[in-house]
Amino acid sequence: MNTLNLKIKLFADGANITEMVEDYKRGVVSGFTTNPTLMRKAGITDYEQFAKSALKAIPDMPISFEVFSDEFPHMEAEANKIASWGKNVYIKIPVTNTHGVSSIPLIKKLSAEGLKLNVTALLTTKQVAEVTAALSPKTPAVISVFAGRIADTGISPVPIMKDAYKIVKPKQNIELLWASTRELLNIFQADTCGCHIITVTPDILKKIPNVGKDLTKLSLETVQMFYNDASAAGYKI
Repeated sequence: MNTLNLKIKLFADGANITEMVEDYKRGVVSGFTTNPTLMRKAGITDYEQFAKSALKAIPDMPISFEVFSDEFPHMEAEANKIASWGKNVYIKIPVTNTHGVSSIPLIKKLSAEGLKLNVTALLTTKQVAEVTAALSPKTPAVISVFAGRIADTGISPVPIMKDAYKIVKPKQNIELLWASTRELLNIFQADTCGCHIITVTPDILKKIPNVGKDLTKLSLETVQMFYNDASAAGYKI
């Protein structure tokens, strides 16, 4: 990514160990994130075994693993267990539980105890301000704002992400993450907003070679793709 003159770090988002290791070895990313939904889609049945396998294969980059309990005492126990798996682990804590009860007290407690958190599922600047205030200035942390989900409501996430950056900027230990990335363009948008990290899926990573590509050439390749697919399918009119 240095050739693109971007400051933002790319984190791969997924739950396929093979793809994670390939991205790690290619040096295209600086960290990894996952969540229960991605793990379920990938057919993961043993959460701890998956996590420890990933950490063994990728021992020197940050990897975020999420708690999945809905009760805060259980969430705290899960967070402490996940933290014990490795020094490069970040624990994903949702900004609320499923009943909308704020996770701020737990976030404050865990961060003060030195657990590296990735507070997730934020969509508003109010949430960003509350989480920023709760995090210990002595402990590294990530705040994940789901810009893609904001865009899914028909609203541009860019102004919100710029405001979020202004909120976290004074805290040197906090990194702002653009989450739920939808397209390659988002990488450049996130960089412009000041985000420190953006999560990208394998499909988006594969599109990086398109950056700066001649549009006339891309147009021709698109026509060729349609022709080849129609021929392969044996379509006739």
